[in-house]
Amino acid sequence: MAQEFIRAECNECGNQQVIFSRPSQEVKCLVCGTVLAQPTGGRAELEADIVEELQVE
Repeated sequence: MAQEFIRAECNECGNQQVIFSRPSQEVKCLVCGTVLAQPTGGRAELEADIVEELQVE
């Protein structure tokens, strides 16, 4: 099963970071602390812009 990751860009500071597409806890920007993604029990509810979707096999 391939794991899906997302390169997300913070709407506040423009920092880009790679996050898991199905997180189990809130994901925050490593630079400014803004919430990038909220867990939903499935695919995350994103509060950031998607730059790229990545797959790791």
